[in-house]
Amino acid sequence: MGSTSLASNPPAATAGGTRTIITVCAMVATLMQALDATIANVALPYMQGSLSATADQITWVLTSYIVAAAIMTAPVGWLSARFGRKNVFIVSLVGFTVASMLCGIAQSLAEMVVFRLAQGVFGAALVPLSQATMLDLYPPEQRGQAMAIWGMGVMLGPILGPTLGGWLTDAYNWRFVFYVNLPFGILAIAGLAIFLKDENRNAELRFDWIGFGVLALGIGALQMMLDRGEQKDWFGSTEIIAETVLAGLGLYLFAVHMMTAEKPFLSPRLFKDRNFVAGLVVMFAIGMVLLATSALLAPYLQNLGGYPVKTAGLLMAPRGFGTMLAMMISGRIVSKAEPRLVMLFGLGLISWSLWDMTGWTPDVARFELITNSMVQGAGLGFVFTPLTVVAFATLPAELRTDGTALFSLVRNVGSAIGVSVTSFLLAQNTQIMHAALAEHVNPFNRMLQFGGAYQFWNIANPQSLVALNAEITRQSTIIAYVDDFKLMMLVTLPTALLLLLMSAPKAQPGAASHAEVLD
Repeated sequence: MGSTSLASNPPAATAGGTRTIITVCAMVATLMQALDATIANVALPYMQGSLSATADQITWVLTSYIVAAAIMTAPVGWLSARFGRKNVFIVSLVGFTVASMLCGIAQSLAEMVVFRLAQGVFGAALVPLSQATMLDLYPPEQRGQAMAIWGMGVMLGPILGPTLGGWLTDAYNWRFVFYVNLPFGILAIAGLAIFLKDENRNAELRFDWIGFGVLALGIGALQMMLDRGEQKDWFGSTEIIAETVLAGLGLYLFAVHMMTAEKPFLSPRLFKDRNFVAGLVVMFAIGMVLLATSALLAPYLQNLGGYPVKTAGLLMAPRGFGTMLAMMISGRIVSKAEPRLVMLFGLGLISWSLWDMTGWTPDVARFELITNSMVQGAGLGFVFTPLTVVAFATLPAELRTDGTALFSLVRNVGSAIGVSVTSFLLAQNTQIMHAALAEHVNPFNRMLQFGGAYQFWNIANPQSLVALNAEITRQSTIIAYVDDFKLMMLVTLPTALLLLLMSAPKAQPGAASHAEVLD
């Protein structure tokens, strides 16, 4: 259901200092939620030992958070309308901060997954509520710059997460990747409690439990299928078949219920806006690339490139600088230039960077690593700001909170699917390539009968054979990474066609009727 109407004062009546404080608090909340999606990436090998988990199990630390956030993003609009945006915002921040501390003191994998689920549940509302607040704080002519500021938190969080996580893990302990949220959480809670004006609430609203239940079933079953498919031999397993059926059934029932129910918690009017629907699909693709590249690159640099955790994190930092610079530029030009051309330029940069990554080997030069990261980050920045402006340009104001919640939901689902798909393809393709390369290891291969190959990998010597197997595994893994980079490039390229479905936002006269969250 749509959110309640906001207070009617125009932005011009808002004190500049008050608006700035609310903007900073909203940014901090956004950054905290987005940061925690990837901050644990480079710390996973250290957490794996401390929590006695396997390599497959430790990825639950990432996906449990993403899935919980995805499921709980959908009802944010209803919660905001029923209990008030300010109350939901503050409760979410308090719960997120407490859950972060609990993650830091977790002593087992089970505890960690439960606390990460709680962190995702409370963190789900932070991004859509921050976005809706920012959209309401600024008039239409300033919305491009406002979304650029807000978007820095959404995009920089996942990008800078591995860098900050690597530094904290190296300098202190992996537990500090969760403890770091405490001071920022307290700051955001205090600022919003003091300066954000509460809005009218509709105590008569009833929650659409059926719609929420089938959506949660669909998303949860889909993620379980993707996470456990590789371990369970995919559709050779009864469990995977059951999860696939439940995922399809849940998502189908959600779509039917939304279109037929009298008061669904997500209005079907959202899907009548062509700009918004096209924007959802583009955001899904961006979500896949945003997190999957970070999740792949951290172990690539550490395990194959041999970089220590701190250096691996620093090498990924330029991606964030590229995003920040591009968002600053796009925020200024999006109201003057054709936003679809800006997005096309950004998609081109992302596609080029992923194509360049398909030629990488672990000894790739640091300069190329840094340059590629900056270009990819800039591409994400040039897409995100105009995408947000165009997608919400024609959406009615009363659907804005539901729209921002659905935008975050799609991005989170895309991120979860991106991480899961690239992870299982990496494992599967490594095995396939290992088998293909191992076929050539036999006494009749002349390349193994003389020279350096014979000295290092004499297949008659058991120790040399072990070394040869390790090298084959390494080469297989490199090829599997290349396949993942190709996949993400193929996900990004077709989204450019969706720009043809979008219409550029029309200039809007004045902001006298613009809604505001403050008196």
